Amino acid sequence: MAAALTTASKLPTTAQLLSSSSSSSSSFTPQLDVKSVSFSSNRAKNCKSEVHCALHSPSVLHFPKQPYQAPIITREDQTRPHHQKQQSSSSPWNFLQRAAAHALDMAESALLSRERQRPLPKTADPRVQIAGNFAPVPEQPVVHALPVTGTIPHCIDGVYIRNGANPHFEPVSGHHFFDGDGMVHAVNIAGGEASYACRFTETERLKQEKNLGRPVFPKAIGELHGHSGVARLLLFYARGLFGLLDHTHGTGVANAGLVYFNDRLLAMSEDDIPYQVRITPAGDLETVGRYNFDGQLTTTMIAHPKLDPSSKELFALSYDVVQKPYLKYFRFSPEGEKSPDVDIPLPVPTMMHDFAITENFVVIPDQQVVFKLQEMIKGGSPVIYDKEKVSRFGILRKDATTADDIIWIDSPETFCFHLWNAWEEPETDEVVVIGSCMTPPDSIFNESDESLTSVLSEIRLNLKTGESTRRPIIREETEQVNLEAGMVNRNLLGRKTRFAYLAIAEPWPKVSGFAKVDLFNGEVKKFIYGDGKYGGEPLFLPSGGGEKEDEGYILAFVHDEENWTSELQIVNAVTMQLEASVQLPSRVPYGFHGTFVESKDLATQA
Repeated sequence: MAAALTTASKLPTTAQLLSSSSSSSSSFTPQLDVKSVSFSSNRAKNCKSEVHCALHSPSVLHFPKQPYQAPIITREDQTRPHHQKQQSSSSPWNFLQRAAAHALDMAESALLSRERQRPLPKTADPRVQIAGNFAPVPEQPVVHALPVTGTIPHCIDGVYIRNGANPHFEPVSGHHFFDGDGMVHAVNIAGGEASYACRFTETERLKQEKNLGRPVFPKAIGELHGHSGVARLLLFYARGLFGLLDHTHGTGVANAGLVYFNDRLLAMSEDDIPYQVRITPAGDLETVGRYNFDGQLTTTMIAHPKLDPSSKELFALSYDVVQKPYLKYFRFSPEGEKSPDVDIPLPVPTMMHDFAITENFVVIPDQQVVFKLQEMIKGGSPVIYDKEKVSRFGILRKDATTADDIIWIDSPETFCFHLWNAWEEPETDEVVVIGSCMTPPDSIFNESDESLTSVLSEIRLNLKTGESTRRPIIREETEQVNLEAGMVNRNLLGRKTRFAYLAIAEPWPKVSGFAKVDLFNGEVKKFIYGDGKYGGEPLFLPSGGGEKEDEGYILAFVHDEENWTSELQIVNAVTMQLEASVQLPSRVPYGFHGTFVESKDLATQA
């Protein structure tokens, strides 16, 4: 999954926030201690000390315990491997900068001390958000010759890689799971043998915080809410004004999506441009740096670009929460040449985490979770569910140069955090969209008493009549389960597909197994990991030359919460039987999205 807000370099100034609302207040609504989070720290007497949540399991945290030192920001060579020791500049801050740093640190201490007056919501409480196997892990250098149970199919030859959120520093205030620093986990498979490594993606944000010895960049979901969020923006911009940090090179965490395109592995979150990560011949990972497609990409890019299996083009969106146009569409040729931006007219800034493609169109969801930054002034979250707005889908030709011919079709009360596929049915003038409809729509970001449901649905958009229909694909109500995170056969993306492979998100937010769903008749075949075992997104890897759509294998990281070990499971997608499991040398936290890069493609890696 992706961070919810845009990069801090695009975040509103306080003046912009004030101009959006006539409400104001001098009080803050803060939460935790200034120096570090203590998961057993005393709260105010009138606050409950126990948190109940599906995440509430033993926390194993790995945070660097380093003393605070006067920081020196350095600008590093982007091509240097990220695991090499960083070198500090010899130039200290000048007197004005040291004085400003001291004053701003005191202001932050005061803010944090006042934040202890009220409890955090579960959606921003690190005791909940990074408990159990959601907790971060340290980097793991490559380990070869891992133990394998069963036999890895000979056709699996390459690297399975998965992204995730892994905070490098212990949170000092609010923290949402999506806020963590990006970490990529890689299993290299060749000749039936496997190796494993995991590394932080060395973002500009992370490099600066390492040099500072603590987190200083605002956390988009966990911290930027209410009056304290406004105060954090003030502190952030003030530090930038005095040269204590530099946000001009991006503030993203690169923790959500992965795509291998134009001979490059790109790690993405929707609050920045992608980062290029290189897979070494030994199976290790190293960050090359921010990748702007040779200067062509000047805006953020969402973490779910779509790679067309036929044309080999990459399609993407970029959204802005501050200024119009709130949404842009663009594409890249197989050689990495970017098209001009197409401005998509939206009345309000809208969360655009995912979209879909067909053979000829892009399908753009304009849904009810929107950004209203003025809500921070009122003491609330800037990410809200707008009940008055009507959800709709925009259908635009892939080769469009303007949005003049976009067709908008209403689909009331529809919110899909992810869309799994879409295709055209010319005989009925319809575009069919497959997605998981989530209720309540903003429950990931805002605390809710209502239980979350995620229903796999078929949405039909009639291009001639402008009407839409929606139905659950699993027809038997007793068979309904929460299905989130997954995919169809990537060789058929944008074309009519029969099967989808989706995580069974129960008990939410854990994943107890995955389902192979027949999109035509609603039949469900489940693979359950077992008692005390949970995983994440299932990746479907087509077999080379397979004639059947479901001929291939499912790869997924699985964690055993009983003995605290992790493995990679490989399941035959036709028989739904376990073929092999690879025992991993260290724990793999629950994470987000992944991909597979064939060995033959790595041979030409940039």
